[in-house]
Amino acid sequence: MADSTNMVRMERMNGLGNKILVIDMRGRTDRVTPEAAIRLDAHPDTEFDQIMALYDPREDAPDGWIDILNSDGSMAQACGNGTRCVVDYLTRETDKDRFAFRTIAGALFAERLSDRLISVNMGAPIFDWEKIPLAGPAADTTHVALPEPHEADPALQRFSAASMGNPHAVFFVPRAVDSYDILAFGPRYERHPLFPERANISLAQVTSPSSLSLKTFERGAGLTLACGSAACAAAVSAARTGRTGRKVTVYLPAGALEIDWREDDDHVIMTGPAEHEWSGRVDPKTGEWCQT
Repeated sequence: MADSTNMVRMERMNGLGNKILVIDMRGRTDRVTPEAAIRLDAHPDTEFDQIMALYDPREDAPDGWIDILNSDGSMAQACGNGTRCVVDYLTRETDKDRFAFRTIAGALFAERLSDRLISVNMGAPIFDWEKIPLAGPAADTTHVALPEPHEADPALQRFSAASMGNPHAVFFVPRAVDSYDILAFGPRYERHPLFPERANISLAQVTSPSSLSLKTFERGAGLTLACGSAACAAAVSAARTGRTGRKVTVYLPAGALEIDWREDDDHVIMTGPAEHEWSGRVDPKTGEWCQT
């Protein structure tokens, strides 16, 4: 039986179908363990794409530090959909509209625009092969040939590489993303030797100069209904290769995100919704939980 004295507040939420658990660790010095994450993901009611563990504010993180855990217990550097869920959670206890957080990837800023929409400043994309990172030199990260590809389709042998705080490989494909079996190759591509920290693997089809459709096999989480950082990586890669402009609508399996790669500061602004599903409590060490 769970020790109720060790339990903290947990919110089951989603960002465009991206399954999120917000765990409020403010006032605590311990951390949400990988074991707890794996246990939570194993239950159908608490399975998730990411945990957003919110810790106390500090000087460089006025609204809190956020640890991001994948469903396999590994740490992630960025999760735009999860950040919107944290903002939605906090706006239920404060009248603030603007927030400044920090993750292991750096500062993260967000703003509530309305009851439904939240914008997250995802920072500037990274295109340097060493910082993405890739395992070896790439003279042009807009077009990287995949050594020893697992698929015969030429569209699945070259990708655009970028980091949005986490590594992304975007494969631009000529037909509908749902016509490809991403589960057949996504897990192998995620762990391809070219990606020393693994990578988020995305299929992107450009549908107009201001829109694209996207499907992502997410590093450490698997096939997801929506990956915000992947939407950003696909949008900047499309603009960088002349396929679209810098403002695009990215259509994901669960809905759409608006992505604006600003020219003035090079930052990527992602706008979309967040939804609360239910509240509960959880032991951050063991992953035992209850709904309240």
